[in-house]
This record gives sequence, C-alpha cells and structure tokens, in this order.
Amino acid sequence: MSPETDVLVLGGAGVDTIVHVPELPLPYADSYMIEPGIVSRAGQSGDFVALGVHALGLRAHHLDVVGDDHEGDLVRALHRDRGIPFTEVRSASGTKRAVNLVGPDGRRLSLYDITRGQDADRFPEDTLRTLAGAARHAHVVITHPCAHALPVLREAGVTVSTDLHNWDGENPYHEAFALAADLVFLSTAALADPEATMRDVAARGRAGVVVATAGAQGAYLLADGELTHVPAVEPPAPVVDSNGAGDAFAAAFLLGRLEGADPLRCARYGAVAGAYACTVPSTRADAIGRDELLARVADLEAAKAFG
Repeated sequence: MSPETDVLVLGGAGVDTIVHVPELPLPYADSYMIEPGIVSRAGQSGDFVALGVHALGLRAHHLDVVGDDHEGDLVRALHRDRGIPFTEVRSASGTKRAVNLVGPDGRRLSLYDITRGQDADRFPEDTLRTLAGAARHAHVVITHPCAHALPVLREAGVTVSTDLHNWDGENPYHEAFALAADLVFLSTAALADPEATMRDVAARGRAGVVVATAGAQGAYLLADGELTHVPAVEPPAPVVDSNGAGDAFAAAFLLGRLEGADPLRCARYGAVAGAYACTVPSTRADAIGRDELLARVADLEAAKAFG
C-alpha cells in the first residue's frame, strides 16, 4: 500500500503576535507608536513547513499539541482553510505563542512563551505510529514533545529531518535531534565554526546531509563528505520579513529530496523558497508554489547565478 502522506510534520504549531518596530535592537523608551497595527496570526515553524510542503504539491500532515483556547482555534483554522490535515493533541498548558519584533529591514526578534507546550505533553504512541507508517518522511520540529517521538519514528522506519535553528553546537537538547535525523538543517547564527559543527553532526549521528543556512550569505551544504557553498538568490520583491525563511528552505529541500534530486539541487530549491519567504509580510502565512519555484530555479541555473 502506498503512503498516504509525503511529509509528516511533528511539532511547531502556534501563534505569533507581530509587532513592527522602528529598529532592532529597540532602544528603551516609555512607549512607541506602532504602525502598522499589532496582529496575531497562526504560523510557527511546523505550521510554515507544512504550509510550504503543501504549496509545493506534496501531501502534508501536521501533528502537534495545542490548547483549547483562542490561539488553538487560529491554528486549527489555518490548517482547515489551507486543506492541510492536522491531528491535534490537547495540551493543558495551552497553544504555543510568541511575540515577533520586526524591524524595517525584515530582521526579527522572537520572544517565546515557554510556559506553553510543556515536557509533560506526549503524542499518543498509537497515533504517532499510525501517522508515521503512512508517511514517506517525517520533519521534526524541536518543540515539546517531539524529542520523545524520535525513537518511535526510528522504529517505524521513516526517514527524519529536523531544523535546529540557532543551535550553538553544544546544547544537549538540540543535540538529541541532530544525532537522530537523517537530514539536519541549522543556522550559522550561533556557531563559532559552522563547518566543524556540521562535520561533527554527520560523524556522530545518522545524517547523510547537513545544511547550515546563513541568511544573505546563502547556505552551506555537507553531503558525501564535501562542503559546498550555495549562494543566496535575489528575492523576487522587497524583503519585508525573514520569519519563516528557514522553514521555506526546508520545505523546498524536501520536495527535491523526495523527488530524487541531488543534494545540491535540493539546496538550490531551498535558496529560492527562502528568498521568496522574505518577501511575505509577517502578518501573513504564505509560501511559494511548485511551478514558480521550478521556473525560478531554471532561470537562475541558466543565468549561472548559482556559480
């Protein structure tokens, strides 16, 4: 029987409150007049990966803990409105929330409410096994309770990817995800030596491919022991918000991987999708479509923009 899902996304469902600020870091003041207005919308890391995968024509299914609260209603509505299957496990601590301060240049500072989504939460094992058994691949966000799901996914035989975001290369919580995944994404933001960290993950863990994104400097791809720089691409419109760029990169990379493309081409997919995400206002949840992605990659390759 063929799989029912291309990518099972675990974790990372939540709501962001967007606040546009005149600059980052924000100098102390008693008050600021904010324009445009303050907006809360569903869309955190797992939501964005599921949305990105779905927009690219793959079958996504999202599993996470959410609360019986207004924020949970926003998450449920996002998936319902976009036609993305969502299996929810109720959490007494409520739906994950964050406040994103967004500067004029699109940079952001995220403030996460760590009282939402506690370590006591768990995915029911039977539910997890059933969903994993029906999936070609699982993308695991580093939010609770996803660490507890890793052994079950391995037993189910599904390939696993994860995004460590701004890992410093040492935090043991992130390390558990890094060593359990077949494909690892992370940011160079907090790494003293990105190549050393990437090679250490590959040497000690299961990952055959490690990708470190570096914002406007592009990304670094470690595959088959070879480190390759993947240049950033010019966004198709002005940059307004970097939120979700890494998730878009991962979703597009997974499209290539599941279609049998080589890692370098997958990374080029990711670069184009990440650049597109930076043009989407922070108050919206949107992602590049398959046709636009493939056309953009073909044009850039023809122009030798990737070197």
